[in-house]
Amino acid sequence: MNRTWKTPVVIVICGGVIMGMALGVRHVQGLFLLPMTFAHGWTRQQFALAIALQNLAWGLLMPFTGMIADKFGTAKVLLGGCLMYAAGLYLMAYSTSSIQLLLTCGLMIGAGLSATSFGTVYGALSRLVAPEQRGWALGLAGAVGGLGQFAMVPAAQTFISGFGWLAALIIMAIVMMAISPLSAGLAEPPHAALGQKDQSLRQALTEAFSHKGFWLLNLGFLACGFQLAFIAGHLPAYLMDKGMSGRSAVVALSLIALTNIAGTYYSGILGTKYRRKHLLAYNYLTRSIVIAAFVLLPLSEWTLYPFAIVMGLLWLGTAPLTNGLVSQVFGVKYLTTLFGFVFVGHQIGGFLGAWLGGVVFDATKSYDLVWFGAIALGLVAAALHWPIDDRQVVRLQTA
Repeated sequence: MNRTWKTPVVIVICGGVIMGMALGVRHVQGLFLLPMTFAHGWTRQQFALAIALQNLAWGLLMPFTGMIADKFGTAKVLLGGCLMYAAGLYLMAYSTSSIQLLLTCGLMIGAGLSATSFGTVYGALSRLVAPEQRGWALGLAGAVGGLGQFAMVPAAQTFISGFGWLAALIIMAIVMMAISPLSAGLAEPPHAALGQKDQSLRQALTEAFSHKGFWLLNLGFLACGFQLAFIAGHLPAYLMDKGMSGRSAVVALSLIALTNIAGTYYSGILGTKYRRKHLLAYNYLTRSIVIAAFVLLPLSEWTLYPFAIVMGLLWLGTAPLTNGLVSQVFGVKYLTTLFGFVFVGHQIGGFLGAWLGGVVFDATKSYDLVWFGAIALGLVAAALHWPIDDRQVVRLQTA
């Protein structure tokens, strides 16, 4: 097979488009909360539980999809993930009970995300590009992915307004199927990494699990998942509860996705110049300050849009920094698997953020407690990242 077409830019774009569409569809699911719950007579808690299960399945399955990608190559995992994602969206459109919603929106889309998002794409890029290009590659792939998310927000709203929420889900399923051939761009030989030929997967896991910093990353990532899942899933409903229009919600989600393009790209670049653990700590600290200001100040477009812009700059910048920190400490041979385990913490947070948003609102008719929880978790995450030992493990230093 002729591989001359697979330049670093082509590889990055292929990975970025798949990741962008996968995360873009996830980013707009909050737009379906009100129309779907109204159409089926569901509570917000029932819809939120499906989104929460999606986040949990995404996280728990990611180490296993990572193992498959590390052993058999990334392209097969990406292809299967795109098809699973498409099937989940299609069947979600025809779900008539909360159980069916849990199976489709929850388990199937969660499985698709585990194979098409950060861990799989970033792991392949870290092996396919030269070490000195990794920061650029991760940042650019994240920026391309952010562009996909930005495009999906007005697209989804247009589909819902023009054709209805059911047709909008089917259209997004077709999009996921259409991009699946791009998986070929990230085809790689199994165990493509050099310099770690003698380490087995069991040894890699033992090494990582015995490293304190690995668990601090996992715990800190929980705050990121909580904040993102809650905001993406409940911000539209929160704004409309406060008397703002659906247009304001769409603009806010669009601003988050738009500024995320620059935020993710420059996070990857900054990670090559400054210590990633410090950048992560500053990210979480800034998020808590911004969320606190948003909740405490009177709500208007003058407070909503600056909140969306700053949160967008910080939105997915944690992903290339965390992935880069894992590769920096442990190497790249089993990077997809190791990042998958770190990502479990992120998705436990995502489960709690999405689910508790629905539970707390149904119980109190307010999201205030969840907002304050997001602030507290951001402060804890900032403190957890600072003491991480970010030196290469002894095995790599010796090599």
